[in-house]
Amino acid sequence: MPPVISTLNPAQGPAVGGNQVIISGVGLLGATAVRFGTNSAIYAVVSNSSIRATAPPGAGQTSVRVTSPTGTSNGLTYTYVPAPVLNSLVPGQGPTSGGNQVVLTGTGFASASAVHFGAASAVFTVNNDTQITATAPAGTGSVPVTVTTPGGTSNSVTYTYVPAPVLSGLAPSQGPTSGGSQVVLTGTRFTSASAVRFGAASAVFIVNNDTQITAIAPPGTGSVSVTVTTPAGTSNGLTYTYTAAPVLNSLVPGQGPTSGGNQVVLTGTGFASASAVHFGAASAVFTVNNDTQITATAPAGTGSVPVTVTTPGGTSNSVTYNYTTTPAPTLTDLDPHFGPISGGNTVTINGTNLTGTTAVHFDAQPASNIVVVGDNQIMVTAPASTSTVMVTVTTPGGTSDPSIGNPYYTYVPQPALTSLTPDTGPTTGGTNVTINGTSLTYTDQVFFGTTPANFAAISDTIVLATSPPGAGSVPVTIHSPGGTSNSLTYTYE
Repeated sequence: MPPVISTLNPAQGPAVGGNQVIISGVGLLGATAVRFGTNSAIYAVVSNSSIRATAPPGAGQTSVRVTSPTGTSNGLTYTYVPAPVLNSLVPGQGPTSGGNQVVLTGTGFASASAVHFGAASAVFTVNNDTQITATAPAGTGSVPVTVTTPGGTSNSVTYTYVPAPVLSGLAPSQGPTSGGSQVVLTGTRFTSASAVRFGAASAVFIVNNDTQITAIAPPGTGSVSVTVTTPAGTSNGLTYTYTAAPVLNSLVPGQGPTSGGNQVVLTGTGFASASAVHFGAASAVFTVNNDTQITATAPAGTGSVPVTVTTPGGTSNSVTYNYTTTPAPTLTDLDPHFGPISGGNTVTINGTNLTGTTAVHFDAQPASNIVVVGDNQIMVTAPASTSTVMVTVTTPGGTSDPSIGNPYYTYVPQPALTSLTPDTGPTTGGTNVTINGTSLTYTDQVFFGTTPANFAAISDTIVLATSPPGAGSVPVTIHSPGGTSNSLTYTYE
């Protein structure tokens, strides 16, 4: 009875042959030949039910038979499968971390059993006989990509692992919530950038070179992470902060001379990062006092102009400033020129063009209770301060020039007494008494009780006084623009 074969495993293989095929059946022990079509195969009889054969080269479908002294078996179909051909990879590069989708195109992919990136196996899906989608494994450098099917392993196409881009700087790193500002991104490996994102929002951008991108910030709020994406992956993120535009509420004064030069206080919100103050088209020199106040020096101009503040958050609304031809005030003298460091005393200011006074300053400190007596005189309450300061007057015509007249005002500390030498004397008076203490330079009166005494201020620590007639024990005090001193006892004997 001739042998009978029942299965071939595998039942297909490459056209070049060489693969092992297990032939199962009965009556195989005395086999004298194994043929794939007309081609003889090298084989080994494993048992009466199994033969291990090496498939010879071939093409298409052929019949496998086993011959023994008792005859030739039935035939089973064995199919020669052409090796797959790999034509392209899209993309042909990706991040060293892997994980990106790569589309392989070619032929003979239907029965693919493996896709390799170098020696690393990739997870893949056979879309059809000409296309596979693979997930690139992690790797470095350039590696050959191949597809394996029962027909063998394809030719290779190179895939390059590229490090992800690195983002190192943003300039500026903040901008308006409305977007639209140009932001220069610096870093490395930007050449193949496919996306720039501000948080989840995509930005319009231009790749200037491998180390620089210029992007247009999209609208947004708060702080967001900016990233660059290339075929190699997505960069680290850097923080970009969306800032609300400033709001300008008022100008004090709201008018000034056409020559400019006067100080204008702007109040509002969002001033902390101010980069420009404009009076119309003219830029002003300014100082940011805090987030709600700016002091600007009005530039020269004419007519009515809009004043605006610009920050990284944008440009504020405008408030009108009026240039006037009214002459600037002049300050000729003060009465008095001295006062206590606590302020609160009344100072008369003499000068010209004072009628429209809107502010008086003792250096940077504003005076209060301004009373315009006439065009040549005003009265104010001095603020608290120390040392010697310059007094200025502001009107719609501008601010007085401190180099004209005598606008100096000196703050005097309250005098303090430490000792009297001697501290006794005759009731007839006439005794020379040395009064020791501090802040005595500006002494303008000395009292023994309620009686004024003749005196001479020798220094800031010594006053020489002549005791007036008196009786008993009386308090000695000194008065200066800084106030009245403590008292020390003098005894008449």
